[in-house]
Amino acid sequence: MNLDPASTRIRRMTAADLGQVMELAAKVPEAPHWPEPAYRMALDSGSNVRRVALVADDGPLAGIFGFAIASLLPPQAELETVAVAPEHWRQGTGRRLFDALATELRAQNASVVRLEVRVSNHAAIAFYRSLGFVRAGLRSRYYADPIEDALQMKLRLA
Repeated sequence: MNLDPASTRIRRMTAADLGQVMELAAKVPEAPHWPEPAYRMALDSGSNVRRVALVADDGPLAGIFGFAIASLLPPQAELETVAVAPEHWRQGTGRRLFDALATELRAQNASVVRLEVRVSNHAAIAFYRSLGFVRAGLRSRYYADPIEDALQMKLRLA
């Protein structure tokens, strides 16, 4: 399915979006498969960990086809996920979500974004590199099921 970038909206995630976000996460193996309370905490402005959570959609009737979540402890932020429905891959949605997320993070005084990604997730690593992320380290046996190392990456926000 080809998207019309002009009709794609990037907006803050709301509680009403959680069902669609969880359905989308279930379709994307690399997305976090958090329980609903974890996604709900991403929306809680009173939580100990501040987060920025965004979704991509084509309007209220079309449904959500992407989302991004980052935790924030200025001057650093951690990119927890960028997930896009497989039928929308390679159409710029992930980049648009990240660009909007980076704008929000800068506005909240973040100057560095960090992330971890499975070393076998070559597509994600290439995507993050295209955004300007660089290698920052390696966490041995960080992931379970299957056990795998995590590549640590970082990006300085200009």
